[in-house]
Amino acid sequence: MTSVLVVHDQSLQRLGLRMLLAAEPDLTVVGETANAFEAARMTAELRPDVVVMGSRASDADGVEAIRRITRPAGAGDHRPRLLALTPTNDESYAYAALRAGAGGFLLQDATPEELSAAVRVVAAGDAVITPGLTRALIDTVREQKPLRRITQEVELGTLTQRERDILTAVASGWSNAEIGQRLSIAPTTVKSHVSHILAKIGARARVQAVVFAYESGLVQPAA
Repeated sequence: MTSVLVVHDQSLQRLGLRMLLAAEPDLTVVGETANAFEAARMTAELRPDVVVMGSRASDADGVEAIRRITRPAGAGDHRPRLLALTPTNDESYAYAALRAGAGGFLLQDATPEELSAAVRVVAAGDAVITPGLTRALIDTVREQKPLRRITQEVELGTLTQRERDILTAVASGWSNAEIGQRLSIAPTTVKSHVSHILAKIGARARVQAVVFAYESGLVQPAA
């Protein structure tokens, strides 16, 4: 059973999200709040597997709230996955949200099936990015000045060649099974490598590893 905390500043939207998710046999809603910053406290208290956070405002406060939820103050504190919902295809906000720790990004007009599926994918540690936004995100990464370039070069240098190959494959959108098949290793071994990669580069989920791969120059966006 995957536990979910629902965060949305509109009561009707919040109710709809709670009802949709609670109707799924493998999902349970453990709490809800209208305040994104209150969600950080509730996350520590309720320890949900996934936080589904939507808001009318795609602004700096929303990004900071995501950072607080996914980066608890204490080393042993609970670290949930976060699925961000937005009413628009705002690639700049999506980029900032993903860098802050969001494990997925979905439009609020997604179908109930797409929403529940996205929660499951994010809970499993994989990335969800709404269709049509991936290309725009890559373009945004290309245009960003690498603020952490030196740090990223150091982090990239800690990866073995096998880990670089796997990170490149992850950034290309391959699943663990596909990576294992192409590199002739077991999917469980791929999963172990991915965990080591995330730890070395300071990422919390695969989607941050993808951003890192592009920002560090390991993977070059297609022209």
